[in-house]
Amino acid sequence: MITVEIKKDDKSIGIMTAAEKVFKTGSRGFFGMGKIQIDEKRYQVQVQLVEIGSKPKLDPLK
Repeated sequence: MITVEIKKDDKSIGIMTAAEKVFKTGSRGFFGMGKIQIDEKRYQVQVQLVEIGSKPKLDPLK
């Protein structure tokens, strides 16, 4: 699990976590979602980190 910090004007306004995930494509990485308030408004937030080159290669013989 990783922690993601959200900042506005260099001030921390939120922290969320992203858990390890194997995506439907087979790629590996991290994914997290939640809600955050900025000033008087609330936002839905998603973060996705995908490891480049992590998608399994297809076997051409299959």
